[in-house]
Formats: sequence, C-alpha cells, structure tokens
Amino acid sequence: MSYADVLMQRKSDRREVPSDVLSMDVIFELLKNRRRRDILRYLLSTERTVTLSELAEQIAAWENDIEVRELGSDQRKRVYVALYQTHLPKMDDAGIIDYDQDRGNITLSENADLLNMYLDTGTESDTEWEKRYIGLSLTGGTLALFLQFVGLGAVPEVGLAAVFASIFLLVSLFHAYDAHRTRQARRSKLSRIE
Repeated sequence: MSYADVLMQRKSDRREVPSDVLSMDVIFELLKNRRRRDILRYLLSTERTVTLSELAEQIAAWENDIEVRELGSDQRKRVYVALYQTHLPKMDDAGIIDYDQDRGNITLSENADLLNMYLDTGTESDTEWEKRYIGLSLTGGTLALFLQFVGLGAVPEVGLAAVFASIFLLVSLFHAYDAHRTRQARRSKLSRIE
C-alpha cells in the first residue's frame, strides 16, 4: 500500500480515528526518507518555528558535509525544491508538522513525538544511569581504601558496607522509577499508533 493510499484511507476514516493517531505504515513511510528524518532532527533541536529557507540550508549543509556559509545556490535550491514540493507537504498531511506554505514557516506538531520515539535510542538516559553506578562504586571503593590506609578503626567494616548497600539500593530504586516512567510514556505513545 502506497503512502497516498494509506493517507487517503486515513482521511476517509477520520471520524473513527482521532487526529493524534498514526498508522505504522505512515510512520515508517515518513521515516524511510533521510531528508524527512533530517527535518525532524532539525526541528527537534531548534524547538521553534523555522523558515523553509533556513531548514533547506541546514539540510543541504548536512548532505554536503559542509558549513551553511559554504553552500552554493544549486545545493540550496535542490533541497529547497524537494522540501517544498514533497517532504514538507507529506509531513504536514500526516500531522507531524504544521507547514504554512504561504509564509514558509514550519513547526513541529504534537504527533512529532510518535516519529521521534522510533529515532530515539535511549542511550543518553542509559548512559546517565551508568555514570551514577560507576560514580557510586568508585566513591565506595576509594573511601574503603582511604579508611583502610588511614587506619580508622572506629568505623566498622560492616557499618560501612551497610551504608553503601543502602545508598546503592536508593540509587537502584530511583533507576527503577525512572525506567517505569519511561515505559509508561512509551506505552502512551504506542496507544496513539494504529
């Protein structure tokens, strides 16, 4: 089924399907094109309304692996025309962006998070938790060595172990809570996909 067929079917079923629901076919059709992924990436990074010219320049620069100021007019025009004629209208029809074609303004819509969910690998959040566990382990090991060399007999080893086990437990509980919230948010987004 082509993108047009899926979109036409969605428009004909509009009374049955809420506007914040997308089919998997539409999501993957939109994400299969690199320029549309770049549009999404740029709009997510700027978090504001952008102009078609600004967007076309940035995508052309990424595609040519050069700075925006180094772009030639042909490089700009090629991307501008493709965005204007194909990619932005397709993303607007799907409800991913709000595209004012007359003014050339583009803004992310609420449905953009459905596509971002497939692009987001979650590595940043995972890395943050890894850093916390590593930091806690290094701190505990360093303190244990310090106390051993200084010879502070006043702090029993069992007490020290209990303190660090308690701290590790608290960090683990916060991690579990964060993972639960992430799963809940993902489930909420998945419920908006047909």
